Amino acid sequence: MTLILNILWILLGGAWMAVGWLIAALIMALSIIGLPWARAAVTMAGFALLPFGFQAMNREAAFGLPDIGTGPLGTLGNLIWLIVAGWWLALGHLISAVLLALTIIGLPFAWAHLKLASFALWPVGRTIVPR
Repeated sequence: MTLILNILWILLGGAWMAVGWLIAALIMALSIIGLPWARAAVTMAGFALLPFGFQAMNREAAFGLPDIGTGPLGTLGNLIWLIVAGWWLALGHLISAVLLALTIIGLPFAWAHLKLASFALWPVGRTIVPR
């Protein structure tokens, strides 16, 4: 079932949002200071391409240990991300969700876009884990 949902997801907008995440990674990689965000954006592109069967969660909750991304530096990193790329990626996911929610078949995909939009706003300190 996960495979079928992921294939439908790619056809119904997942590919475009994955490209958006890759563009964000490229923009971040152009500056030396943005390299950590670029790596995270590439990881998120994979999650945006195949979201079913995986979930995003706080790294501290996932691994049981606090790290630099879950503390004050992570908050600063999230604020920088929000200003530079997070808001427009979240907007892309929100627009995709609204368009998919217009159909009954698109409702589960719209819900997935909304979850990805919240992740796009505040990704530092979170990880992708199998469901």
